[in-house]
Amino acid sequence: MCKQRLAWFLFPLLAVAGDWPQWLGPDRNGVSREAGLLKQWPKGGPKLLWQVKDLGYGYGAPAVAGGRLYVITNSGVDNESLHALSVEDGKPIWSTRLGNVGNPDQQPSYPAARSTPTVEGELVYAMSSDGDVAVLDAATGKVRWQKNVRKEFGGVPGKWAYAESPLIDGDTLVVSPGGKDATLVAVNKKTGQLIWKSPVPGGDAAAYASAIQVRGGGRKQYVQFLEKGVVGVDAQTGKFLWRYDQTSKGPANIPTPIAKEDYVYSTARSLGAAGLIRLNGAADGVTAEQVYFERNLPSSIGGAVLVGGQHLYGTNGQGLIAAEFATGKVLWQNESVGAGSVLYADGHLYVHGEDGDVALVEATPESYREKGRFTPPDRPAKTRGAREKSWAYPVVANGKLYIRDLDVIWCYDIKGANRTN
Repeated sequence: MCKQRLAWFLFPLLAVAGDWPQWLGPDRNGVSREAGLLKQWPKGGPKLLWQVKDLGYGYGAPAVAGGRLYVITNSGVDNESLHALSVEDGKPIWSTRLGNVGNPDQQPSYPAARSTPTVEGELVYAMSSDGDVAVLDAATGKVRWQKNVRKEFGGVPGKWAYAESPLIDGDTLVVSPGGKDATLVAVNKKTGQLIWKSPVPGGDAAAYASAIQVRGGGRKQYVQFLEKGVVGVDAQTGKFLWRYDQTSKGPANIPTPIAKEDYVYSTARSLGAAGLIRLNGAADGVTAEQVYFERNLPSSIGGAVLVGGQHLYGTNGQGLIAAEFATGKVLWQNESVGAGSVLYADGHLYVHGEDGDVALVEATPESYREKGRFTPPDRPAKTRGAREKSWAYPVVANGKLYIRDLDVIWCYDIKGANRTN
């Protein structure tokens, strides 16, 4: 059932340059295009503009586009929903149920909404933790089409259910049902009609990363981190191209791979290690050649960002790390706010620690330079044991910083005196 605020029908949904319309931002790499943001935060952090409580449970980051914030939450295990909120005050605009929470009997027990919606133009694309893929009208929340990848494609999720955010590439929507028959699928984003199914050898279950588009080894492909490794499939046909399994030895493959030209970086927290491969063109497709596999690199659930094509920044269990992308050489490490999620904007790293603190750090390979830190107020209690953390990634959009922790979202002004509107 959709609940709409009628007044919003009168306004067009116009995307702007500073939007964060999907998982990991406009280019799906954790890098914002914004400029003119605060270089130093005041004591206590930037100005809090609004806070929404009791929104609904979940670990996924929001998407922000066209003056709205879109976020997936759950209430119990029978209702997982997509919500649209106003970026001005956090007030609800509409809410649409997607389905149930996936794998409610998972162990350790963290059943919850997990993914970030993808916003493109007048449509929002969402995938629930139970595998319900839905395309909704951004203005009203009305469902255009919907299908469940378990039922439609025999999908096999990991033990903690689906956590993927749909990839949109032209008219194609790509998701990863998992399983031997349709490990990855591409469908027409407008109709849901199947374009191809990719039966990846080994029949991997889905893991918890999201697919990215890569041009490497002379081939346009989709790269995804599955249960048994990082794989690449041909973007036009879904043909399996290559696999790299060195970083997939743990129980939870979560961070989305990072790509630059022919190179792909991947990591898994349970390993505490990361690997870089080079994709090489071959007569029968593409091969993956390992460049390095090293410990003590960014390996947390919160992923890493590549800045300037040269330097990686991310966290592990010991804190924030700067390293050379090409060699894996660690340049510095600092405890900072501990393990956490990272994004880059306007020369700085925004780090949301798993224990709840948020830090602003200059993105320089020279040394750790912290420019501010704060703890969001009225944080929710962790009710599922000591291992439950603040896992949602931070979001920067149009001069605002959005932080989510379970059923709470905070919105901060990070332009301050630099704001011109």
